[in-house]
Amino acid sequence: MVETNKAATSPAISSDSTDPQYIQVKDNYGFWYGDTKVLHDLNMDIPKKKVTAFIGPSGCGKSTLLRNFNRMNDLVEGTHHSGDIVIGGRSIYDPKLEVISLRKRIGMVFQKYNPFPKTIYENIVYSLRIAGRSKKSHLDDVVERSLRGAALWDEVKDRVHDSALGLSGGQMQRLCIARAIANEPEVLLMDEPCSALDPIATGKIEELIHTLKDEYTIVIVTHNMQQATRVSDYTAFFYLGKLIEYNDTETVFMNPKEEQTEAYVSGRFG
Repeated sequence: MVETNKAATSPAISSDSTDPQYIQVKDNYGFWYGDTKVLHDLNMDIPKKKVTAFIGPSGCGKSTLLRNFNRMNDLVEGTHHSGDIVIGGRSIYDPKLEVISLRKRIGMVFQKYNPFPKTIYENIVYSLRIAGRSKKSHLDDVVERSLRGAALWDEVKDRVHDSALGLSGGQMQRLCIARAIANEPEVLLMDEPCSALDPIATGKIEELIHTLKDEYTIVIVTHNMQQATRVSDYTAFFYLGKLIEYNDTETVFMNPKEEQTEAYVSGRFG
């Protein structure tokens, strides 16, 4: 039985808290599904244009926290929170903040690739059309920019008007990344983006993550310890809804400060 320790502290991160890509979880943030508290007393700073990995056993709260950054859990009845999450110097719970505008700033890539049953082109421009942006030259530019950004342009440039469902699994996931960056978000959230992919497709996604962090602040949930070491600059280890340890990735895996962290990353539990 592994016991949790006191709340972890964030590593020393030098950043401007008003930068749109900078995330702060503060004031002992907590979160409930109904009467069940699933996140406890969280405080952490997530720096801009870095990759931060959330690791921990199933049910430890890492995906819940990730989905709270763009308030996706608002869709679940009976949820409530304490404390605050601040992105770019503004609370995501500010009553004057439109949730739709927040979600435009924060792209999301899910565990299972989920392209729409439309063409590759229409998958990418879907949200732009909803927003009333219909000029063909602009949409064409967005499609090429997004597909290049997702390292997919060279593979599909001659069939962007074909069904997205004809792509391979790895290509579909990169299309979902292209769709997520079409609105030019500030933050990109990835919830186990490689769990449904083979090793070759996983390698391409990991290479893409390294490229994308030049433009975006990335937070990734992963159960794959090797993946966390390969792609992330910082790693946060969660257990039973608590943040046990948060530091640069090398320290977390090579010289963890907490016994619980060492037990998890060495495979002794989890």
